[in-house]
Amino acid sequence: MDGTGTKEDPWQLTTAPGSSSYTLYRDEASDPPLLVCQVGATKLTYLLRAVDDLHAMLRENGDWVPLGAADEKKPAPEGSVEAWGRSGDNPVVGWYGQRNGYRGRFGMYVPPLLEGLGLVELEHNPRNNRVRAI
Repeated sequence: MDGTGTKEDPWQLTTAPGSSSYTLYRDEASDPPLLVCQVGATKLTYLLRAVDDLHAMLRENGDWVPLGAADEKKPAPEGSVEAWGRSGDNPVVGWYGQRNGYRGRFGMYVPPLLEGLGLVELEHNPRNNRVRAI
């Protein structure tokens, strides 16, 4: 993973299947602090605490969890990272995605960051990838 995670030097990442490149950076000055994800012309935002919260969930789970990435308007597969990122049972009691209409794809864009930070092991298959805490 290249970059330092600032707006001026964002992390350069690739989705788990390796099919798309994108950038992420921390915006700690926003209220609440955000992860800003740029995918082509599309800008998505997630709560910055998602990094620690997702890692904690994966550690507690102790096994592989499917990514289950899905757009906001599509249902997330049960038991997936995507479903957890929308669940009323997660630490924020709902969506980590903050931009209405673009709140989904949590399972697509956040796990590769955790891998780059050395927090998880991530599969890199063409489809149906999974993640687990290290």
